[in-house]
Amino acid sequence: MSWHRKVLRVNLTQGTCVPEPLNMEWTEQYLGQRGLATKYFCEEVDPKVDPLSPENKLIYTTGPLTGTMASTGGRYSVVTKGPLTGAIACSNSGGYFGAELRFAGWDMIILEGKSPKPVYLHIENDKAELLPAEGFIWGKSVWETEEMIKTRHQDPLMRVSCIGRAGEEGVLFAAIVNDLHRAAGRSGVGTVMGSKNLKAVAVRGTKGVGGIKDPKAFFAATAAGKKILADNAVTGQGLPKFGTQVLMNVINEMGASPTRNHQDVQFEGASKISGEAMHEKRATDGKTHLVTNQACFGCTIACGRISRIDEGHFTVKTRPEYWGASGGLEYEAAWAFGNANGVDDLEALQFCNLLCNEEGMDPITLGATIGAVMELYEIGALTKEEIGFEAPFGSTEAVVKLTEMTANGEGFGKIMGLGSKRLCEKYGHPELSMSVKGQEFPAYDGRALQGMGLEYATSNRGACHLRGYMVATEVLGIPFKTEPQATEGKPELLKAFQDATAVFDSAGICVFTSFAWGLPDIQPQIQAACEGDWSLEKLTEMGERIWNMEREFNLKAGFTAKDDTLPPRLLKEGCKTGPQKGAVTRLDIMMPKYYEVRGWDVNGVPTAETKQRLGL
Repeated sequence: MSWHRKVLRVNLTQGTCVPEPLNMEWTEQYLGQRGLATKYFCEEVDPKVDPLSPENKLIYTTGPLTGTMASTGGRYSVVTKGPLTGAIACSNSGGYFGAELRFAGWDMIILEGKSPKPVYLHIENDKAELLPAEGFIWGKSVWETEEMIKTRHQDPLMRVSCIGRAGEEGVLFAAIVNDLHRAAGRSGVGTVMGSKNLKAVAVRGTKGVGGIKDPKAFFAATAAGKKILADNAVTGQGLPKFGTQVLMNVINEMGASPTRNHQDVQFEGASKISGEAMHEKRATDGKTHLVTNQACFGCTIACGRISRIDEGHFTVKTRPEYWGASGGLEYEAAWAFGNANGVDDLEALQFCNLLCNEEGMDPITLGATIGAVMELYEIGALTKEEIGFEAPFGSTEAVVKLTEMTANGEGFGKIMGLGSKRLCEKYGHPELSMSVKGQEFPAYDGRALQGMGLEYATSNRGACHLRGYMVATEVLGIPFKTEPQATEGKPELLKAFQDATAVFDSAGICVFTSFAWGLPDIQPQIQAACEGDWSLEKLTEMGERIWNMEREFNLKAGFTAKDDTLPPRLLKEGCKTGPQKGAVTRLDIMMPKYYEVRGWDVNGVPTAETKQRLGL
């Protein structure tokens, strides 16, 4: 129970939609969502496949708790080989789409091949069909696409997951967006979708989640979990009030906020673009930037932001389509367009954020790529003539123009769409790309926070904060406080965090619950929902199995231990200011120990003993 035991296999080349049974033997070892879909992907796809070829596959996947009364049980993931990185990609999203897919009776959708013409997938319970997108929604934005599909099918309750123009045009960090402003955002999963001529997946379901093994025990376990979340300072107070933006001032004061393409670690304008600033009344119109918070399906945290931009701001003064309340700034997006580029105009950052939602782009990669462009401009490697205008750090106008050009695929925006790694290589300074395995850093400096530096270097999908959130222990003291500059014990702790996160991602719940929950808190929920035995020991080993499976895929794709590193700036240039002044990331100390505790050899390859123990 808690699986429908059904997979929808869609061959876009042939135009067929065929149901097949879910591999229940694999659920025993990988549970669902991230773990199970990655198992399917690794079994079916050559690791050396061109990410944008028809031979690559794209898997929409839910977990056994998706759509249930478990708090935050609204997640789904998209698994593929990422074009930005060439590595395994698993991008997670919230909103309501994941639950709707479960309600329609499906655990997973496997999309393969390439449609001869643009199409979208329409699902209504057991009925699935590919319908023409050309002359209808192809060429339209995310916002237009969702509205047009709902209108055509006369169903305002339909849930739509789609790409914008960025995905159609091959921007390498295109996102898949659902519910207007929730996104499977990283690694270019939307680019793969566009390469397959698939514009959208639209779902309406009325079948429920397929049953819970022990409803009485599940009610008790989920109620206990919700109380823990409500009583926790982060999930019960900080996130509901300020969202992830609660971190802006905290991280900045710690000297861990990457600023001006990681040249600095503190941004003098951080307070002007913080969660607190979003609550303050504007001098221009007397209104607050933040309208309200919002929850995804089944979520009792409600960290989402709904904001309304200042109608008199230069970005929207003559564009009333942006005046309404819509998805607001998360910490990562505020940092990427703000601190990373030295810009402290909150309304401008929200406008760039809206464009990312509207056209389906990852704001982290886009903002970080703008930061690289600004540094290239300041050192003379890029000229005003090449970009089309002046682009120094601190230029609000340049950040806005570069975002618009990327969204529209115009001029220099086409080069922006390559991401910072390829762009910096093109202009002769690969060292200025603040990325790992081709994916840009999020909003935490790996020099100031040693565990985060190690996490970035070892993440299976490129630089990422959601693959073992070491900020929890190094900044927030969860589950206990560790010193930011300590290296001893960090490899062991990171492994535990990475493995646990794989379990959260495979269950169908949000990783933000891990601020309050550990595996002992979700184990009773999984045990009550799912058939079989789901002991704490089994879940812990499962997380490790998933991590090693992803590692094996990347090794076969051509990655080596040499890719488990950071840009020279983080290894050689010390933090200039703040409590961590002078610090660099000590991978030289931590990486050998990390390989050891992982059960890998000195070359970062899982040993035969490790693979045998994990059943790989």
